[in-house]
Amino acid sequence: MRTFSLRFPPVLPVSLPAITFPESLPVSGKRDEIEAALREHQVIIVCGETGSGKTTQLPKIALTMGRGGWGQPRDPSAPRHLRPKLIGHTQPRRIAARATATRIAQELKSELGKYVGYKIRFTDTASPDTYIKLMTDGILLAETQGDPDLRAYDTIIIDEAHERSLNIDFLLGYL
Repeated sequence: MRTFSLRFPPVLPVSLPAITFPESLPVSGKRDEIEAALREHQVIIVCGETGSGKTTQLPKIALTMGRGGWGQPRDPSAPRHLRPKLIGHTQPRRIAARATATRIAQELKSELGKYVGYKIRFTDTASPDTYIKLMTDGILLAETQGDPDLRAYDTIIIDEAHERSLNIDFLLGYL
């Protein structure tokens, strides 16, 4: 009888930028509370004023907790189910998804497509190194067809959920 084993080339630890949180943003001051809520609950709702930092800081808070596989080596040759999961972050509009991805990438001192990528219709900048993937809610909804349990993600952020649309309503019900 033969035995087989899968071997992947060794993957060296990655050097990641330090994650900083601007003190001027109210969400930064609530970081400990948000982390505790994420640890204790499967679903949380974060409410805050416009400009409080929810959109750009929540994914970074999730990263500091190790979500999205932060700090884990990424081996693009490994099968998808063996790779670290992503932080998925939806925006209702394509321009918002692209702009948010650009801003978070700047805050992580990384080029767009490395640690932070986005996927909108006809454009996908996510790479095997991506930890945070911004997308429209329609893209995430389409991904449920090929990945019904959304196993590619360990965290999903539905931003602007108060902007009621069929896609957002369906996603909230689906999740």
